[in-house]
Amino acid sequence: MKLQKAERRQVKLRLGISGASGFGKSYSSLLLAYGITNDWSKIAIIDTENNSANLYAHLGDFNVLTLNEPFHPERYIEAIKVCEDEGMEVIIVDSITHEWSGKGGCLELHEKLGGRFQDWAKITPRHTAFIDSIINSKAHIITTVRRKIDYSLDASGNGRTKVVKHGTKEVTREGFEYELTVNFELINDQHLARASKDRTGLFMDKPEFLITSEIGKKLIHWCNQGTSFESVKKEIQECTEIEGLRELYSRYISMKKEIYPLIMKRKEELEQLIKDNEIIK
Repeated sequence: MKLQKAERRQVKLRLGISGASGFGKSYSSLLLAYGITNDWSKIAIIDTENNSANLYAHLGDFNVLTLNEPFHPERYIEAIKVCEDEGMEVIIVDSITHEWSGKGGCLELHEKLGGRFQDWAKITPRHTAFIDSIINSKAHIITTVRRKIDYSLDASGNGRTKVVKHGTKEVTREGFEYELTVNFELINDQHLARASKDRTGLFMDKPEFLITSEIGKKLIHWCNQGTSFESVKKEIQECTEIEGLRELYSRYISMKKEIYPLIMKRKEELEQLIKDNEIIK
């Protein structure tokens, strides 16, 4: 256990767009993705919405992976991996709602097991693996989520119950928003959005706005600030002492998972150089 100085490093974006049907989730996500990459060929959209992504083919030559039912978490994970293996820089998952409430999604899987509370012990790890595939992806990820009106039955003073509307609610497992860099909520069919969660500080408490490619440019500029993995990789390769490798590993502890194999490889190279020098002497 060791205290470390806070360090800003370059990150991959985890963005969410939620809204009711017809509010422009797919269209907005594509514009956002283009702003991030400036290259349509590096964008892939995993389409669970009955081939709706193809309606926007006029925007550019982006890639489409059609995902049909059953919407098991593992099929989403496989689809994300396919996009990563093809070198996609931005992956749009449109939408993640089906993984939760669609045909073959987590709710249906839970019901088939009996619908008991203890049955979640078998479903939750599968859903968690899906969320992890988003969080740990080497690409920027944009997810879309459907929203529905949230109601409750409340008792009035005279003992009668009444239906109370509480606004809208995302149709996915509660808590997903906490994993996102920014979550945009589309509030009407004019495609106006607001940020319901914002770690960047760029959009929170701002008036409603349209999601355009310029929003994507702002986000990629924010995300590219700080130490990059490539610069750390170069430092490791140029290091000439084993003690220096230990210092680098300690300094960039937030990247330890990514740099550990590079550190070990360079350590082996330096140890071999030391042995070779001893033989020559």
